Amino acid sequence: MTPIPLVLAGARGHGRWHLDNIRRLQRHGAVRLVGVCELRPLDAAALDGFDGVAQSSDFAGLLDTTGAGIAVICTPIDTHTTLALTAARRGTHVLLEKPPAPSWAEFRRLADGVRQAGTACQIGFQSLGSHALPAIADLVAAGTIGEVTGIGAAGAWARDEAYFRRSPWAGKRRLDDGTDVVDGVLTNPLAHAVATALALDGSTRAEDVTGIALELARANDIEADDTSCARITTTRGTPVTVAVTLCAEEPGEPYVVVHGSHGRVTLWYKQDRVLLQRAGHGPEETLHGRTDLLENLVAHLRDGAGLLVPPERTGAFMRLVDAVRTAPEPRRLPEGTWYADGNRRVVKGVDALVRASADTLSLFSELDRPRPGLPGLENSP
Repeated sequence: MTPIPLVLAGARGHGRWHLDNIRRLQRHGAVRLVGVCELRPLDAAALDGFDGVAQSSDFAGLLDTTGAGIAVICTPIDTHTTLALTAARRGTHVLLEKPPAPSWAEFRRLADGVRQAGTACQIGFQSLGSHALPAIADLVAAGTIGEVTGIGAAGAWARDEAYFRRSPWAGKRRLDDGTDVVDGVLTNPLAHAVATALALDGSTRAEDVTGIALELARANDIEADDTSCARITTTRGTPVTVAVTLCAEEPGEPYVVVHGSHGRVTLWYKQDRVLLQRAGHGPEETLHGRTDLLENLVAHLRDGAGLLVPPERTGAFMRLVDAVRTAPEPRRLPEGTWYADGNRRVVKGVDALVRASADTLSLFSELDRPRPGLPGLENSP
């Protein structure tokens, strides 16, 4: 089949991952890179393996001149809705990097706009393409771990000071002109933990969420949160908790635990690795495949395959984003609760705190255990 012409908006930073993925799919004949939208053109080395790629900072003009059928958008969060709708109005289908928008209003403008345009829009939560998710759903449906009592997600990552200087919007809640960004740990770097936990609960749409409790904190000198937890209550009655940090003592793989009355299932979602533990049986570990979201978008356009992550499947996540956006400013952790390790800040005891939250489905403030070094979280709302 003829490759679908594709434009990439945002080819630096995380955009390099998309560029490599596009290169892979171009070798397979699925797509053909015809344009790159960047403020500064890429050099020949960055475009190795591609020929005849137009470059421009004018996204609309690039779509018009190339006739792109797909646009991959990996640009600052506050530009997502406008660029996605620019593509949709031209009949160009979109793979939009997560988070889809910085506010509920912008998300509605995005979702309504692409629906009215009749174009496809895939949101880039890659973990939702994991084959582990339906496998876990089958285990739950079969009663393998009994009745589900809750879902807990944990993520302990480390980011240095340069990470929070990577762009003018990094670590910001809003720009100087008041434009929402919401670049916090729950809503951007560890957003997959939130989205994956909600997906495992079968609660991905906005109407599935009935309540959200937040505890937001920051050790770094930023506006947004870097050490936070949330409890999302769903219409299924399941508590979904997420505890995450960018200030880990020993960074590790993030995971989601489905707690049952007779066992539990743990998913390390970046690895598509599943561990089943239940009474009367030994632990069972399995590895699963993953469907790439750009491949899925191509299959949707060519063969009518269902989109894995259309905007409506991120509605519940966007409820969390808007709750973080409108929440009070994150609590600043006082000196003494964190220490400098080279060019990054480490919160004392945070790794154990994050794990305990996922294990007990508790907010930080609810944990009946010592929280050394975290008095700033003691009285979180």
